[in-house]
Amino acid sequence: MQKSILFGGFVGAILGTVIGAGLGAITTTMNGVLVGAGAGFALGILDGILIAALTVRTAGTTGGVSVGAYTGMAFGAVIGGVVGALIPKSVLMSAGTEGMPVLDALVIGRFETIVLFSFLLCVLGTMVGAWVSGKNLIPRDLSKTNHA
Repeated sequence: MQKSILFGGFVGAILGTVIGAGLGAITTTMNGVLVGAGAGFALGILDGILIAALTVRTAGTTGGVSVGAYTGMAFGAVIGGVVGALIPKSVLMSAGTEGMPVLDALVIGRFETIVLFSFLLCVLGTMVGAWVSGKNLIPRDLSKTNHA
């Protein structure tokens, strides 16, 4: 279980950094990319560790990739909603959107922020859950089954 949690944190950190940098690239500034990558890294580790622990419990060694993906999808959205709800309004108001309508729409209010974080961590959780459960899957040997 510990190996899977460390692996999930590692995968979450890498994929979270990529997702965060991609979201930050919308600002077309290097500062936006770096802040997005840093936030993605931190949230990726958090989401990766939590999703890996839940995936190990739900999928185990026989659940398969789809069980891990659905576990990550469901709980990633919940974790994202909680994270989005915990962001203070002052941070949302001071978000440097550079007057871009796309970014203004994403951080205009609490609901939009919660939906954005739920979606992004749902995507991240799906990838982490699929990787962790795929790594833990022990295939059955169908040639040794008893056909009667």
